[in-house]
Amino acid sequence: MTQFDSSSLPIGAGIVGTGYAAQRRAEALQADARSHLIAVSGHTPEKTQEFAQTQGALAVDSWQDLVMHPEVDLVVICTINRDHSAITRAALDAGKHVVVEYPLSLNPTDGESLIALAEAKGKLLHVEHIELLGGLHQALRQGLPEIGYAFYARYVTITPQRPAPRRWTYHPELFGFPLSAALSRIQRFTDLFGAVTSVSCQSRFWNVDDYYIACLCTAQLHFANGLIAEVTYGKGEVFWQGLRNFEVHGEQGTLLFEGDKGSLIRGEERTPIEVGGRRGLFGKDTAMVLDYLVEGTPLYLSPTDSLYALKVADAARQSAETGKTISLMA
Repeated sequence: MTQFDSSSLPIGAGIVGTGYAAQRRAEALQADARSHLIAVSGHTPEKTQEFAQTQGALAVDSWQDLVMHPEVDLVVICTINRDHSAITRAALDAGKHVVVEYPLSLNPTDGESLIALAEAKGKLLHVEHIELLGGLHQALRQGLPEIGYAFYARYVTITPQRPAPRRWTYHPELFGFPLSAALSRIQRFTDLFGAVTSVSCQSRFWNVDDYYIACLCTAQLHFANGLIAEVTYGKGEVFWQGLRNFEVHGEQGTLLFEGDKGSLIRGEERTPIEVGGRRGLFGKDTAMVLDYLVEGTPLYLSPTDSLYALKVADAARQSAETGKTISLMA
């Protein structure tokens, strides 16, 4: 079902946030004739004003004012993770469509209620997961049939940062539990391999005051199809070597992705896999949102898909806090 006809275009959009994702969203919205950026809100008046001037939009004092703006039909949320849920709820209550960067919420129960609210209001709630549109994920998906039954997978992302920035991404309350905050790590697995039966996780944080200087989370996921997966997320001052590796082992071969280079491995035979780039994905996601609102074209995932990944990530949090394996069987 389409939400907008030609007489109601362009769709008025508002952006909460002024960082990298917000800039890419603004560019995509302004470049598409079906949308127009009306307003922007951010944390600091100076940066918000500069951002708004660059994009030819109105700078508003708060996200509360932005979601109530009468010309805004679509609210795009690109701000700190802690606030995603509150802004989404306020925007839906105000009758707006919502696009939110993952995670939808840091609390799965709250996320569930937001999905129900969007359905009750008849509004779009889209949780962005651009990693699913990227070259690595597409190459993984296409390569899986080549390796037969997949029984083990491992995904490691480690980012050294020295000194660690005193930014919200290193603040436990603002960022959230790392595997919930960096939900794309879990989402890749659930998108490719389906339901998870149990999760065990360990985590460690260094020099926590209001901020930490490093964190490490490693979780083991057991899938209903028999696959065992490990996901590791680390960043900060204690790391000296960056790593971005994804490997899937099957009974007929191995898929190995190291950074942007992929290979299909069978014994001594190593076949290169072409991996598409990551540029332009926010624009692609934005265009898909507009396609949905104007033409009713289905999106590439549902908020329920993202919520499921969030439940798996929250089970990892519970396991790290209690030292117990958490069952996800109904």
